[in-house]
Amino acid sequence: MPMYETDLGRNPANHVPLSPVSFLTRAARIYPNRIAIAHGDRRYTYAQFLERTRRLASALAARGIGKGDTVAILAPNIPEMLEAHNAVPALGAVLCPINTRLDPAAIAFILGHSAAKIVLVDRELAPGMAIALQQAGTTPLVVDIDDPLAMGGTRIGTEEYEAFLAAGDPAFPLSPPDDEWQAISLNYTSGTTGNPKGVVLHHRGAYLNATANALTFQLSPTSVYLWTLPMFHCDGWTYTWAVTLAGGTHVCLRRVDPAEIFPAIAEHKVTHMCGAPVVLSMLIHAPDTVRRRFEQTVQIATGGAAPPSTVIARMEEMGFSVTHLYGLTESFGPATVCMWQPSLDSMPMDEKSAFMARQGVNTPMLEDAIVLDPATMLPVPADGETIGELMLRGNTVMMGYLKNPAATAEAFAGGWFHTGDLAVMHPDGYVDVKDRAKDIIISGGENISSLEVEEVLYKHPSVMEAAVVAQPDEKWGETPHAFVTLKPGADPVTPEAIVAWCRAHMAGYKIPRHVTFGPLPKTSTGKIQKFELRARANASR
Repeated sequence: MPMYETDLGRNPANHVPLSPVSFLTRAARIYPNRIAIAHGDRRYTYAQFLERTRRLASALAARGIGKGDTVAILAPNIPEMLEAHNAVPALGAVLCPINTRLDPAAIAFILGHSAAKIVLVDRELAPGMAIALQQAGTTPLVVDIDDPLAMGGTRIGTEEYEAFLAAGDPAFPLSPPDDEWQAISLNYTSGTTGNPKGVVLHHRGAYLNATANALTFQLSPTSVYLWTLPMFHCDGWTYTWAVTLAGGTHVCLRRVDPAEIFPAIAEHKVTHMCGAPVVLSMLIHAPDTVRRRFEQTVQIATGGAAPPSTVIARMEEMGFSVTHLYGLTESFGPATVCMWQPSLDSMPMDEKSAFMARQGVNTPMLEDAIVLDPATMLPVPADGETIGELMLRGNTVMMGYLKNPAATAEAFAGGWFHTGDLAVMHPDGYVDVKDRAKDIIISGGENISSLEVEEVLYKHPSVMEAAVVAQPDEKWGETPHAFVTLKPGADPVTPEAIVAWCRAHMAGYKIPRHVTFGPLPKTSTGKIQKFELRARANASR
């Protein structure tokens, strides 16, 4: 045995399992009187945040919740969501944040599949939960959250949240898990077909990813974070814990509405926020009566599909500094970031925004993000042209899919997590996602990136949103079909005009052969539902 391992084992003094629950305890000790959470008229200091979290953990324990039990919560971005993200893991239990936009049938599946023992539900969302509970045929304890800012709804539970907390012990200990590999949360993917998959995340990954977020986004005790990103989505990309780690202020927001976002930024002097590209689009196209200018520059991180360069440029003009992230539920949210480079400051805006649209490099706590040939599992040339599959490896990758060993094995084949995204590696080591594997268009033997065509469409002065999918074609196999939403008040535009615009800005074989105008279908997290658009394209043949 090597001499460094002789009699030098782990003990409580030199090894404590990593858990983000420790962030709250630390923040309350250092910043007890600092505002931790702001929501409407409510203000909680870090000392109060910790006390309420202790009470919730105590109340849950008194109802029999312990290691490995599931506690579900259906709520918008309110303080109770933040409390649950700390109290439930402190018991060794698993938090299951449910997408607030799901229909009762999907919620019923999640309740049954997760075997939730307790459900916390916001009053406004309770009617849908009531139907889901009937369909699921389960009888968990239901606790009603009566947020004063809720609009309508009803109480369906046997207990009310504040009374539930009042019965808890304000000194209840928040302990780390026995093993940092223990599950901390269960997030369900928004599947396009069939039932969603339950992604199991662990304490170690949540701790590390939250730390990476705080470092990458430069959060500090003076940071004020506006919750425009749903907390149910990958646990708010782990910012539910990252902001607390930094000792910053969480500003809760029930609804993603520019009429509420702009005033909140001004009132609270917001410094940071996150959201899908659709949120950026909402802000850009908000009416002049809603928009405001700020003294501070607001850092905004966006994920999902690459934001078009025109969107990045418009946001910067409005006083926002955009950071482009890439990630999945399976990677605790952000896995790569388009890191700033000194040369960006002197770049023309077109070049700068094009660079910033890349997915970038692995975040500090992810071991690696690389583009491999899925057939050979070898790296593709770093030439910015050769397409492979983006794959991830590291401690911020999920444990696997709950009760789905086949899907788990497929995702981890070859010792890497397969994202399903097609990408290129640039010579500078930055990753650039070109398309989902299922979204690439093969026309006459040529591969067409739908994202590349969309980038051109977004530059049209009348286009607000665009999505491109493959439409079957007898001659070419597939051709691009563009679905376009015009800006409010834009001059009328014909399909022929859109095609002519594309012809002037791209190779002929990439030009959409079909153009359809109208609103684009989106998932609950703001991603465009291309499977729905593909169905429409097929129906229009």
